Amino acid sequence: MVIIQGKLELRDVPKPEPGPEELLMRVMAAGVNRADIYQVKGTYDPTKKPDEGIIGGSEAAGEVVGIGRNISGFAVGDRIMGMCKGGYAEFTTLDYRLALPVPERLSWEEAATVPVAYMTEHNALVTNGRLQAGETVLVNAASSGVGVAALQIAKLCGGKMVIGITSTSAKIAALKALGMDLGINYRIENFGDAVLTATHGNGADVIIDHVGGAFFKDNLRCMAVKGRLVSIGRLGGMTAELDLELMAYKRLQLIGATFRTRTMDERIAIARGVAADLIPALADGRLKPVIDRVFQLHQVAEAHRYMESNAQVGKIVLKV
Repeated sequence: MVIIQGKLELRDVPKPEPGPEELLMRVMAAGVNRADIYQVKGTYDPTKKPDEGIIGGSEAAGEVVGIGRNISGFAVGDRIMGMCKGGYAEFTTLDYRLALPVPERLSWEEAATVPVAYMTEHNALVTNGRLQAGETVLVNAASSGVGVAALQIAKLCGGKMVIGITSTSAKIAALKALGMDLGINYRIENFGDAVLTATHGNGADVIIDHVGGAFFKDNLRCMAVKGRLVSIGRLGGMTAELDLELMAYKRLQLIGATFRTRTMDERIAIARGVAADLIPALADGRLKPVIDRVFQLHQVAEAHRYMESNAQVGKIVLKV
């Protein structure tokens, strides 16, 4: 699927050749992410010109069919998944240090949901949020693919109370079935008040924010003393007013997170953290990827429209 004038078109392109430190993957499934939509529209990175003539897709799962000359430890036929460029295709390449092993219990579609969501949320909760067992976690946009991953990782890491914010009662019921302790429908109640009530006025120790400006004021209001807010998404606005006195009084930490400015070494470190902390849990079933809907590769435009509708609980996947 090649980006042509702000749209994805199905075209025949040459099979990529792996570089010295790259694996060639036969793609079996690819995850769909907001960043993919922004990339097509040319708004993913405002510091760069819109992408044109490149293949879309930022994560995939499949089989190793080619190995760069500087790589050891991989074999043709290995099941891998990882963040990559050009995941919306039959073949793609990725740096071998970003390749994660696919546990046998996972289907290809399940594996394709892992790299972006779990790497993003592990970095947000464990590295940046420094989540400790017994703390309270609040996840905004909890029904999104990254939101569901955040809920799961928070529980895995010992979160005492894991709270999710979403937009419907049906989504709350679905998320509670996945282990969320408390769901808040922000359309019918103020989530800041609800969090403070549920925590007896203490507030959330870690907030994973996928919304941005629209939620910022109430996020700060319901944070605990020495709370950490990790900003990942800004669908609800790019700007907000900051109460400096409240931030100082509570000794809050506001942390920005994005993959757009990460070096390869930083990406490798995140992949290694996920391999150590999350792959065993994916292998034994303590973590279970959640798929909302699977589309065929040629249905990518429909998949993107469905993501923009915000109807999903979990990840959207393309079957290649």
